[in-house]
Amino acid sequence: MKPLKPWLSFADQLQQLQSRGLHVDNRAAALDYLERLGYYRLSGYWYPLRAIDQAASNTQGKAVRTDSFAAGSRFEDVVRLYVFDKKLRLLALDALERIEMAVRVDVAHLLGKRDPGAHENPACLHGNFTKKVSTKRADAGKTQHQLWLSKYQSMLQRARKEPFVVHHQQQYGAMPIWAAIEVWDFGLLSKLFSGMQYADQQAIASLYGAADGQTFAKWLRSLNFIRNVSAHHSRLWNINVLELSPVPASWPVRINNARPFLYFCLMQQLLKVICPNSSWGQRFKNLLSDDFPAVSNQTISLAELGVFVGWEEWELWQ
Repeated sequence: MKPLKPWLSFADQLQQLQSRGLHVDNRAAALDYLERLGYYRLSGYWYPLRAIDQAASNTQGKAVRTDSFAAGSRFEDVVRLYVFDKKLRLLALDALERIEMAVRVDVAHLLGKRDPGAHENPACLHGNFTKKVSTKRADAGKTQHQLWLSKYQSMLQRARKEPFVVHHQQQYGAMPIWAAIEVWDFGLLSKLFSGMQYADQQAIASLYGAADGQTFAKWLRSLNFIRNVSAHHSRLWNINVLELSPVPASWPVRINNARPFLYFCLMQQLLKVICPNSSWGQRFKNLLSDDFPAVSNQTISLAELGVFVGWEEWELWQ
């Protein structure tokens, strides 16, 4: 094992970057960014500016980056890319809040008609969710519904002092699903949707133009991944998406489902149903056209987000 890298002062951190070829126009401003954001967080944004070792590749055959920066790399470009990514995360959270609220209501309205306590009633959900036990060591012997209920109870406990929770627990000893949704997070919502009966999934999926309920369940899992990345202030613009959804059959084949752009397209489709007069789509287009840094050495591009030439003319974005 290698020893941990030594601690460096902010001034030494900046000096190290400069010695590796990163041009700094305003030293005081650069130090301020290092002090407020941290070297390690910013390193994800200057990584694409690092030079490629033409003579080496890793075990997957991918290019290896050197510690030195490509000619023409500037600290200002790093900051502009960070600010662009921050705005992208905020735009994602704006859309995902509306999507989460709308789908919560869809689920509660549909299941609540059958049983106010449907989220706790196995008879209202799919058998694979309520009867099939997990084989994972940590969850052995428990069904996915039991695991879901455990997380739900944990969230309910955290919200125990909320007036609506106190009222329902004191008066009824339980929460109806239309009130329970107020303590769920996106992950809990997506997991319960995955455990709903197929006909119920299909009824909601059809509202949003998904091919079927199972496809919509994948959309929700993917969007929850994007939501978690955004909410934890992690780099989003060129991240490899780990919860993949298939590209809808009628969409351009050039879309890469491992890149974030597909999931912004899904957000746009859902928002056109939820709030058709929203300016969110135009704000997304403006962000990409106006705020993505034009790096002089062309080491980064929006292709890493997953966009393709002419995407702005696609009907989805009109």
